Amino acid sequence: MLLPRVKSPLFLAILLTLLLALWLIFADHRQAAQQAPEAAAPAPAAAFTVQTKLSNASAYPATQQLQGQIMAWHSIDIKAQVAGQLLQLNVEQGDKVKQGTTLLQLSDEGRTARLQQAKALYHLRQSELQSAQQLTRQQFVSKTELARLQSDLASAEANLAEAELNVAHTQPTAPFDGVLARRYSDPGSRVQIGDTLFQLVDISQLRVTAQVPQQRVAELSLGQTVAVHLMNGQQLNGSLSFISPVADAQSRSYYIEATVANPQLQPLAGASATLVIALSAVEAHQISPALLRLDPQGRLGLYTVENDVVQFYPISLLSTDNNSAWVTGLPAQAELITQGAGFVAVGQAVTVQRGVSE
Repeated sequence: MLLPRVKSPLFLAILLTLLLALWLIFADHRQAAQQAPEAAAPAPAAAFTVQTKLSNASAYPATQQLQGQIMAWHSIDIKAQVAGQLLQLNVEQGDKVKQGTTLLQLSDEGRTARLQQAKALYHLRQSELQSAQQLTRQQFVSKTELARLQSDLASAEANLAEAELNVAHTQPTAPFDGVLARRYSDPGSRVQIGDTLFQLVDISQLRVTAQVPQQRVAELSLGQTVAVHLMNGQQLNGSLSFISPVADAQSRSYYIEATVANPQLQPLAGASATLVIALSAVEAHQISPALLRLDPQGRLGLYTVENDVVQFYPISLLSTDNNSAWVTGLPAQAELITQGAGFVAVGQAVTVQRGVSE
């Protein structure tokens, strides 16, 4: 049997080329089916737009506001030092009295007689000692006898002083200039030692007291101006006169006093009041309270823009009302975000629409 005739070399070359081309096409098609095409690079997102306003720090007349109480400059309960019947009142409650004014008269009950007796005994002991001292120089009286006579004289002197006080206590006097705020006994009544007769107050000056938190006491110094606002809208002016050197053990706050003149003797002692203490001026920004924000850590502050990048500054609030707030913690000049602060984060680049400065 005869074999087919072998083709020419040219025909074999063409056939091999066609087979190779078909294999390459098939391999590329299968690879494309197995591999996903590479994703196209996303287009850069446009920067978020915020509105800003330039704010400049200015001097803020800082104050510290406290709730306090008005007290009399001096206040004392005048009590009976001896027992007796109240015979006469020389003054009435509400009267102004001078220091040393006799306020009332208690019954004597033998005190004057005992005083005369104490005086006589004192003069006797004094005379006995003088005679003994003369005899001592002549060596007729021993040193022991002389010492006894000196002791007797000292005892008589003490009895005399006590008798004089007992008589004086029947006519108690005002220890300082003031106003009799209350009378507690009526004529004819009997009083015992320790019973309260009058309350005497000095309201020519007033003490306004308050407690200062420990974190703010360092802002205070003696002599600072204090405005005292009363419940009726009246204002009195004074100065800070005392700062306690130690804190209260329970509240950890410091007791302070302000001195306020009261030449008209207005009846203000015992009333509540608000103290506004003038502090040294500080550099602060006046802003709208609507700009205040909390950062992710819960700190109160303001968002700003620096070189078109968002920043956050924690602030301290000095004062605020419905229209404005004074804050510290910002640079002397700050570009505040007024619109869009709730949609940006620290470090984010933004497009800025700048407004007017403050």
